[in-house]
Amino acid sequence: MPGHYNTEIQITRGFWMVSWFKAQFGLHEQQLALERGVAPESLFDELVNTVPPGSLGLMLQPFWNPGIKVPGPEAKGAVIGFGDVHTRAHLYRAILEGLAYALREGKERIEKRGGQRITRVRVSGGGSQSDAAMQITANVFNLPCERPHLYETSGLGAAMLAAVGLKLHPDFATAVREMTRIGQVFEPEPAHAHTYEQLYRRVYCRMYQRLQPLYRDIQAITGYPDN
Repeated sequence: MPGHYNTEIQITRGFWMVSWFKAQFGLHEQQLALERGVAPESLFDELVNTVPPGSLGLMLQPFWNPGIKVPGPEAKGAVIGFGDVHTRAHLYRAILEGLAYALREGKERIEKRGGQRITRVRVSGGGSQSDAAMQITANVFNLPCERPHLYETSGLGAAMLAAVGLKLHPDFATAVREMTRIGQVFEPEPAHAHTYEQLYRRVYCRMYQRLQPLYRDIQAITGYPDN
């Protein structure tokens, strides 16, 4: 579409970390899901809601895969702030919070380079099915977080292309108007947004820069990630 652009910030292996958590720590939810006939991921919101915002100081940097520039090829994931109060529930919430911090950092890079403020957040894909993930995102971004009426938006986009190509709709503006709508909107909660603002600015934004030299040493000693 003329005059429209798609700027991408990628957190590789982002919400895949939910699958990683399920495989490593989610046996209880997997067994309970079999009994209830539901997806195990649907039970993880119950786990998240047992933990306060900020996960009692457990902070996760979600660079499970190396990047190219930010993060660089030496990057690794990190979890700091462990204490004897922390459980797997804190770790799971820290995963969702860490992903939201990384996405917010990407949003701010886009704003800086593009010179335009981002005022709305829409979340689609598998992670958007979680009410807990949506609320955490709204609080970390301190912006309303909108869920489309269906989460498979890539498939919807392909259907819209086909609809315009087949002249079922005369143009893309009509296809957008007729085939898309906003579902539930999650508003930021001021007290929790304040907590996340402090953790994001004073801790998360400093983690990568301070840990980067250690990541390089780890790579030099172990060879992982591959040189």
